[in-house]
Amino acid sequence: MQGAGNDYVYINCFEFQIDDPHTMAEWVSDRHFGIGSDGLVLIMSSESCDFRMRMFNSDGSEAEMCGNATRCVGKYVYDNKLTDKTDFTLETKAGVKYLSLTLDAKGKVSWVKVDMGEPILKAEKVPVISKSEVVVDEPIEIDGKVYKMTCVSMGNPHAVVFVDDVKSLDINILGPKFENHKAFPKRTNTEFVEIVSATKVKMRVWERGAGETLACGTGACATLVACCLNKKTENRAEVELLGGSLEIEWNKDTNKILMSGPAKTVFDGEFDWE
Repeated sequence: MQGAGNDYVYINCFEFQIDDPHTMAEWVSDRHFGIGSDGLVLIMSSESCDFRMRMFNSDGSEAEMCGNATRCVGKYVYDNKLTDKTDFTLETKAGVKYLSLTLDAKGKVSWVKVDMGEPILKAEKVPVISKSEVVVDEPIEIDGKVYKMTCVSMGNPHAVVFVDDVKSLDINILGPKFENHKAFPKRTNTEFVEIVSATKVKMRVWERGAGETLACGTGACATLVACCLNKKTENRAEVELLGGSLEIEWNKDTNKILMSGPAKTVFDGEFDWE
């Protein structure tokens, strides 16, 4: 399945037990010797919510959360009749997420809104090493050049960097150096953001453990928060990614981030796993 081009292999763990998801994630993600994806997502039962999600990057590491994956999980469980609810809860390592589904004319899920919860801004909880309690427009040096970053956690760490032109960015060189910088004790996802207007931005993302992906839902949420903190956009904006656009809103009354976007099934199949 894919959400704005962010593609994962999804396994229904109501039917299958996965003993080593870390190794499996590496294999299925390989675009030459496996299936090809940004990672692996397990759809599971939950004791506290309607469903539970575990998400693994293409390098086998487990991540706390993936916004695009939450939308695809919503589509999967409804389209495959695991639920008849169009509003339900999803347990993740980053806490409970609240999903609201929109159906197309055929009764299939085409659009999903997710309450992503409150952004985490305290540096020690992002985590990012800083003398400031909140990291906004703070300098960071990469290969002798100083960039300005704003750090936000949406259950996973993000460093948002504003640039003049995302298209010309050499993200394959710059991304890994941000990800593994000593300022980030758990590594970081990095969003490079170009401001188009007060209601639209362009973003490219280097994901921790996966490299550049076509989209990142939590990264889009972190981007809007950073834009607001730096007074660059309104509290609702379109975030244009390489794989499509997401609608992000920071509800200042509830302090919750709302993410809306597409979810699409690409194919269903079986694979041998030894």
